Amino acid sequence: MTAEHITQHAHDLSTSDRARFFKHDGGVLWLTGLSAAGKSTLAMNLEKRLHALGYASYTLDGDNLRTGLNSDLGFSESDRRENIRRVGEVASLFADAGLICIAAFISPYQADRDGARAAARHSKFCEIYVKADVASCEERDPKGLYKKARSGLVKNFTGIDAPYEVPLNPELVINTKNQTVEESVDQLLAFVTKTFPQA
Repeated sequence: MTAEHITQHAHDLSTSDRARFFKHDGGVLWLTGLSAAGKSTLAMNLEKRLHALGYASYTLDGDNLRTGLNSDLGFSESDRRENIRRVGEVASLFADAGLICIAAFISPYQADRDGARAAARHSKFCEIYVKADVASCEERDPKGLYKKARSGLVKNFTGIDAPYEVPLNPELVINTKNQTVEESVDQLLAFVTKTFPQA
């Protein structure tokens, strides 16, 4: 079916209707950084803290989506780009529904992160750089992926034999090399509550 046969349907509920219901605007928090930088840990902790404060939020995690929606994709450059394109569109839907969508993805290419921002359209989009150098991430290596990449068992691994483009103008930088998880979540929560104040 071509685009000429597709008709978009407008929702009867407006963005302001949803904001009144949830008592805050919807939006996307896009956490990017190397594997083992702490993105998923921060995202899940933030989601729990936001819930306790009465925020409606949901976390999209890279590994979780690769077991379902993106299970057909590998780790080539083109597959990585398609992975992020799909996630950007899904995150946009969550934001449009009025939720704060926390997206935790390596998302190594700036152009793809810019694409996710564009997909958010009229919702707030915040690029958050979870900063930790390769040495720190490799020392943590909770999944053993760096070890496998160094031994050649995992190919196209970001930071080893595939590039990571550091965000150009992120709304927030969280340095997990020099902060505890609690300190990092506190910093992130303060940013979110300021950016998405409750009514």
